[in-house]
Amino acid sequence: MYNPEELFIASLSTCHMLWYLHLCSEAGVIVIDYIDNATGTMQETKDGGGYFTEVILYPLVVVSDISMIEKAKQLHQNANKLCYIANSCNFPIHHKADCKAENT
Repeated sequence: MYNPEELFIASLSTCHMLWYLHLCSEAGVIVIDYIDNATGTMQETKDGGGYFTEVILYPLVVVSDISMIEKAKQLHQNANKLCYIANSCNFPIHHKADCKAENT
């Protein structure tokens, strides 16, 4: 079973991924694999409620050719600007992306 907090982080991660993959497709970057182990930090309030203070996305992208790595890294910034869920948040969403080529 998932809780709402996990689903919220998953929504941020998925929105970023979908925009990212779209931008890669437009730029000719061939993505072979994409994994994200996103995390979130929450602050609990005195009454038992709480709120997120940050989310960190850790996308690991595998591209088909080493020549695509730099462009693949750059596209995360554009994806972040376009993600409507990230744009709706009142806390920072950080990206610690990594990229490698398929046969390296």
